[in-house]
Amino acid sequence: MKIKIKKLSEKATIPTCGSPCSAGADLYSCEEVMIMPGRTTMVKTDIAVEIPEGYFGGIFARSGLATKAGLRPANCVGVIDSDYRGEIIVALYNDSGHMRMVEKGERIAQLVIMPYLSTEFEEVEELSETQRQAGGFGSTGK
Repeated sequence: MKIKIKKLSEKATIPTCGSPCSAGADLYSCEEVMIMPGRTTMVKTDIAVEIPEGYFGGIFARSGLATKAGLRPANCVGVIDSDYRGEIIVALYNDSGHMRMVEKGERIAQLVIMPYLSTEFEEVEELSETQRQAGGFGSTGK
């Protein structure tokens, strides 16, 4: 699948895949940013994408950045809808107890293109019964 991408400035870096089998493409910061402990900072990429209808872009953490530096997307997984044409900006949260510097050109997150099912919600009086019913968190004993 080809995804159209637009650089919004010369500071932008086109996303790259670490290997031919990578599910996600690395997104790069186009600026230097300091992120304080326990804080969220919006990190610019200066890129915009055109995602085909029926798909969305998921913004996921880079495992190395999350485990080594304590930086992860603040919303855990971001969603880029197919009709969005603005800049991709990653909200990075600092889970560590230390200030963290994000360098210009540093890989900050991964973009994964995924299909979705379009849904329509229908209000009803009753839902079908199941063995589990309303049992939630841990109710299956697993």
